Amino acid sequence: MNLEKLYNLSGPCGLVIVLIGIVAIYISIRNYLYTSFAWKSFKKTFVNTSTNEEKCLKDYHGGNPFLNIIYAMVTTHQQHSDDLRAEVVYLFNKNFRSVTNGLIVLKLITVISPLLGLLGTVLGMLTIFEEISKLSNQDPQLLALGIWQALITTVMGLCVAIPTLVMFYLLSMRMKIFLMETIEHTYQAISSFNKVERAN
Repeated sequence: MNLEKLYNLSGPCGLVIVLIGIVAIYISIRNYLYTSFAWKSFKKTFVNTSTNEEKCLKDYHGGNPFLNIIYAMVTTHQQHSDDLRAEVVYLFNKNFRSVTNGLIVLKLITVISPLLGLLGTVLGMLTIFEEISKLSNQDPQLLALGIWQALITTVMGLCVAIPTLVMFYLLSMRMKIFLMETIEHTYQAISSFNKVERAN
């Protein structure tokens, strides 16, 4: 189905719903893959699989957000804060700003898409009633087709909103789990760092 047919079938609201649906799919896949690869790289770099011991990351230089958080905590923030947990949360939000912004957009899409669907339906019904008022003899088949075209945007809006809402909550839960894991690993890294410092 090309864009012209879609526009004729569902109107401008339907076209916008399709576009924000594509945006929702892109954000969901991007955030899931980004966090998955970052976590896998973190576990590979940070945890020594042979001894199951964690590194202190004293000399780490790289782009992994999880490792950057722990590195910042080990080298800088532990000396300047009594509340290490709050510092980790701050650094987590800072390093995962793009993921957080993506979650905000997903939440927005879950609210906007049903409303756009409803708007499309209302506009479609207004058009149908306008056409009915112009015709002296109404064709029931034509009327049914018009109502179907008007209601399709509501269906489209819900079809975008429901899976987007599911992905929003799945990704939000995933980020909460990663935050808890990062806090735990940070405490262990600080402990390893302090042992190395005392030994030197």
